[in-house]
Amino acid sequence: MLANLFSTKKTSLVGIDISSTACKLIELGKVGSRYRVESYAVEPLPQEAMADRDIRDPEVVGEALKRVISRSGTNMKHAAVAVAGSSVITKTIQMDKGLSEDDMENQIEVEADQYIPYPLEEVALDFQVLGESEKVPDKVDVLLAASRSENVYGRVDALELAGLTAKVVDVESYAIERSFRLLASQLPDQGEGQIIAVADIGATNTSLSVMEDFNTIYTREQTFGGSQLTEEIQRRYGLSYEEAGMAKKQGGLPDDYEPEVLEPFKEAIIQQVSRSLQFFYGSSQYGEVDHIVLAGGCSIIDGLEEMIEERLGTTASIANPFADMSLSSKVNAQALSSDAPSLVICCGLALRSFD
Repeated sequence: MLANLFSTKKTSLVGIDISSTACKLIELGKVGSRYRVESYAVEPLPQEAMADRDIRDPEVVGEALKRVISRSGTNMKHAAVAVAGSSVITKTIQMDKGLSEDDMENQIEVEADQYIPYPLEEVALDFQVLGESEKVPDKVDVLLAASRSENVYGRVDALELAGLTAKVVDVESYAIERSFRLLASQLPDQGEGQIIAVADIGATNTSLSVMEDFNTIYTREQTFGGSQLTEEIQRRYGLSYEEAGMAKKQGGLPDDYEPEVLEPFKEAIIQQVSRSLQFFYGSSQYGEVDHIVLAGGCSIIDGLEEMIEERLGTTASIANPFADMSLSSKVNAQALSSDAPSLVICCGLALRSFD
C-alpha cells in the first residue's frame, strides 16, 4: 500500500511528535522570511499508552492529542507525524527517467517484493525521486521507504481520534535533518563544511545523526534514555513511576541523588554517545566530528554539555531550533526555551508546511 511518507503537496500542517512518554505539538508560520512559532504544547502520555515507541492504545493517545491541541490553541486540522527510523526500511533504486509518477507507482508496487522483506499487504510504502542517477545513465535515483502498516496507521488512527488528518507520515531522522538547518547560527562556522553529530537522547531511545554540510550521512538508534533514570529514582526512593518523573524534573530528592544516581546516569549517556560515534568512525572514512549537538529531554541535565566536551574532547551545544524565530503572543517563551531540545523532531515535522 502506498503511504504518504514523502508528501510534497504544500499545505499548512501542525507538527505532531508522538514519543514514548509525550505528545508534542508545534505550529509554525512565516512573517517575511522569518519563521514564527504560532502555537505549541506538550502533553505527557500514561505509561500504558505506548510500548517503546509503538502505540499500544490509540484511544489513550487520541485523548492526549485532544488535550495537547486544546492547550496549544491551534485551529489546524492537518498534521505531519513521524515514525522511528528503526521501523523504516529505505533503499535507493534506479528507474527510467521518462516515467510519470503514476507509472513509477505502478512499477514499484509490482517490483516492491524484491526490496522489502515483508508481505506487501503488511507494508506502508512510498517513494521520492532524488534526481538523475550518477551510477546508471538515463535513469533516476528513487528513494523507496517502507514501514510496517501498524507503525504508520497506528499514528494516523490516533490523530483521527483527535480530529486531525495525517497529511504526511515522515521519518524521525528526516525531521531531525530538517530542524538541523535552523541551528546554523549555533554551530562552528555556521555549520559550513562541518561534520556535526546530533545526539537525540529521549525517554527510551537515543539516536545519533551525523551531518555533513547539513545532509545526513549516518544514523544509528539504540534503546537507552531518560526512563532508565526515572526507574532508578523509583527503585531507590520507593516512589511511583509518576512521582519519580516529577521528582526528576522538580527536584527535592535526597542528598545522595546527584552523586549516586544522577552522575552514574550522565556517565552512561556519555558512554552511549561515545559508542555510537565509534560505530560511525568504524563505518566511514571519518575519524572525528567537529561538534556535538545535544537534543531530547535528557540534553538539559545540568552539566551534561560540559561533561561531554571534557570527556569526548569535542565542543558541544544544546539544540534550540527556535532561537531565531519570533513567537506569537500565545506562546510562553520561557516554557518553549526549556522544552526546545525535546522539540527538534516536532519542529522538523512542522517545517513540512513550507516544503
